[in-house]
Amino acid sequence: MPIVRVYVTLKPSLLDSAGRTVSGALQKLGYSELQEARIGKMIELKLDSYDEARVKEMCDKLLANPVIEDYRIEALAETR
Repeated sequence: MPIVRVYVTLKPSLLDSAGRTVSGALQKLGYSELQEARIGKMIELKLDSYDEARVKEMCDKLLANPVIEDYRIEALAETR
């Protein structure tokens, strides 16, 4: 069974309030080298078979909001 990971992030032009909160907290903890933090999500799918077009369809219909989010699909060769 193939495993596919979908990484969803806000488009770069949009304000990431969660990322700003994490960035501020890390800087207060002394990590002054941090320039920016952006928060996203990773969704792992275990599929019967891998069809990139079907996974893109899943992303466009449910897993990501294409108006405000970008996504990247990573197909893993191994199963767990």
